[in-house]
Amino acid sequence: MPSLEYYDKLLLAIAGSLAFGLAIGVATSVAFEIGLAGGAVFATLFVYDALFRNPPLPSTGARAAVLVWHVFVIVAIATAVL
Repeated sequence: MPSLEYYDKLLLAIAGSLAFGLAIGVATSVAFEIGLAGGAVFATLFVYDALFRNPPLPSTGARAAVLVWHVFVIVAIATAVL
């Protein structure tokens, strides 16, 4: 079985945090929305770590990815406005 990389573990931690908050909201007297919101706040810590503390390094095709992303955003905005 292949081992998980760092970002795979972060994705599992994010999903696990949300699932834990969901389980608290369903299985206890805590309101469902409050449990889910608590899980989301906890998952935010993992998102912060992935984006700001240990961001992924760009690959050699980063310029092409940036160009495609900006074209997508411009087309999406133009479609929404028109």
